[in-house]
Amino acid sequence: MSQGGSSAPFVLNLPNVLTLSRIVLVPVFAVALLIENGTNPWWRLAAFAIFAIAAVTDRIDGDLARKRGQVTEFGKLMDPIADKALIGAALFGLSWLGELPWWVTAVIVFREAAITIMRLIVLRHGVIAASRGGKAKTVFQVCALALFIFPLYVLIDWAGPVRWTFLVIALLLTVGTGLDYAMQAFRARAARA
Repeated sequence: MSQGGSSAPFVLNLPNVLTLSRIVLVPVFAVALLIENGTNPWWRLAAFAIFAIAAVTDRIDGDLARKRGQVTEFGKLMDPIADKALIGAALFGLSWLGELPWWVTAVIVFREAAITIMRLIVLRHGVIAASRGGKAKTVFQVCALALFIFPLYVLIDWAGPVRWTFLVIALLLTVGTGLDYAMQAFRARAARA
């Protein structure tokens, strides 16, 4: 579907609706996570379900957009914003509850902000596409945060070490891919200079 006979995909398509729904779910997720200071297991399960649904739509919207030829500038802009908003809400919420060290939140948020700013600065020299490492980073961040959100660790002793293992891997990928993107940006800028 296109507007005014142009070949550009219509902005209000299913992939973009999914992206917008993810943005709408972010404050709903944050409220569910923080109700009763995060101690009510039913609200934690609700927060987990909302987080999981939002994370799954991240995968679906991109696949649908490419498969249907509905990739839009709006989608390219809003998709990473929705991702960062969801991850950021989980990080800040868990740190606020005292379940995740603030330094972990600071490292991840700093990396995401720095890479976003860097991508905007070097945009005129070329787009830095998401790498496999960057995609793996997102998967491990989502899995680690989901394990922290889900109240299972209260019931099962081994769940604590598992969630910390996922978090350490996510942190290593966060820093490693951040350095890799910085090098790509430096090379792109040097090549155009």
